[in-house]
Amino acid sequence: MEEINFKIEGDYIELIQLLKAVGLAQTGGHAKLIVEEEMVLRNGETETRKRAKLVPGDVIEVEAYRITLA
Repeated sequence: MEEINFKIEGDYIELIQLLKAVGLAQTGGHAKLIVEEEMVLRNGETETRKRAKLVPGDVIEVEAYRITLA
């Protein structure tokens, strides 16, 4: 599993913005598709909210990637 550390600017980042920022989605539409197909885990639970507000300490997993938010 590839580890990615991502520092949030501000209080939170929306899930689809994070997927684009780390390069797992090329477009907003692609990011939404990833979430709709239930490919995203947030802290071990399936996350289906495209605009879920992610905060420091959250761990996001998408396929072979683990993103830790700081």
